[in-house]
Amino acid sequence: MTRELVKDLVARGVVRVEDGNHGNDRPRPDEFVAEGVAFIRAADMSIGTVDFEGAGKISDLARRRIRKGVGEPGDVILSHKGTVGRVAVAPLDSPAFVCSPQTTFWRSLDQSVIDQRYLRYVLVSSDFQSQLAVFAGQTDMAPYVSLTDQRAMFIDVPPVKDQQAIAEVLGALDNKIAVNDKTARLADDLIEAHYVAAIGASGATTQPLFDVIDVVFGEAFKGDAFTDPGVGRPLIRIRDLKTARPQVWTTETRPRETVIQPGDVVVGMDAEFRASWWLGDPGLLNQRVLRARANGASTAFAAMALSEPLAALEGEKSATTVIHLNKSDLERSTVVVPNPEALARFDSVAEPLRLARVALAAENLKLIATRDELLPLLMSGRVRVNDAEKTVEGVL
Repeated sequence: MTRELVKDLVARGVVRVEDGNHGNDRPRPDEFVAEGVAFIRAADMSIGTVDFEGAGKISDLARRRIRKGVGEPGDVILSHKGTVGRVAVAPLDSPAFVCSPQTTFWRSLDQSVIDQRYLRYVLVSSDFQSQLAVFAGQTDMAPYVSLTDQRAMFIDVPPVKDQQAIAEVLGALDNKIAVNDKTARLADDLIEAHYVAAIGASGATTQPLFDVIDVVFGEAFKGDAFTDPGVGRPLIRIRDLKTARPQVWTTETRPRETVIQPGDVVVGMDAEFRASWWLGDPGLLNQRVLRARANGASTAFAAMALSEPLAALEGEKSATTVIHLNKSDLERSTVVVPNPEALARFDSVAEPLRLARVALAAENLKLIATRDELLPLLMSGRVRVNDAEKTVEGVL
């Protein structure tokens, strides 16, 4: 195994490391459109995946002006500004996309030296992430690791056959995770389709949101009680909604605290308002996050019923610099409720789909934990590939 300086690999034409356009070539606000080329920011990346559908889109005019950061299927994408260190892979069937100034793509140009799949595991390794943390901490502003800094880092490059073996073992876990994610998205689509059918039946009514949905707001836990993960109880903050992996725990107890359970409907109250399932372990609800449950209907119904009013409220506030969701916004909102028979039919189909989706998420958390445990062991050579294969077989 050799340890290589990234800028040397770039100079030799082995890898390409490139971020999105800065300055005048960056897309302007009026060049963002409903349908176009995905513009990938750090917020569009979660655990190994990119939210191409939810990402901002730029026009063809903006895309033609851009000269760098143009992605390709299979690229490994790294977030390097604000949120530093998220890593995701663009699937082989990914739509057209470009990196924002917050993200960088890493691409092998010589597969005989560096396997493209191996690059993903290099970037999520503890060694690489530690180097990122050092560079990110050198600024007094928001965490930032420039393209120059990224190229000044070192990566381990074993023989390509060893790279392929490591990627094969860890890739089996990631493939299963991807299949589960695809199945979960299908479950979401089916729930939405059944909801549309239910509210389309005759007899649907429009009712005040708080008459239909029970909303609980998170508490303001004190920062001086925050602890390292594993000490106290996990605290669910807005930034945790995409990853389902709380980074802060607390020893504080509050009289009106709320514990979120897997499958609960949660909504972040800053920047974007989206009803989503909490897919992590149980945790405390922090300020600026709310939990929603339906009165006399399924949890699946609560998520669907909230989608339209939340989208309307986000649209109202989109002209402001930073948007916030307040209790008063929900007090004046309404939701559409199907007639009793249609609602009962929806609940009978949608709730099992929700539970199946939560089960898939729980399985993925176990798969991710196994992958993250094996990764440093394989990268360092402390565990042989054959032994790792047996571990993987036990969880697949």
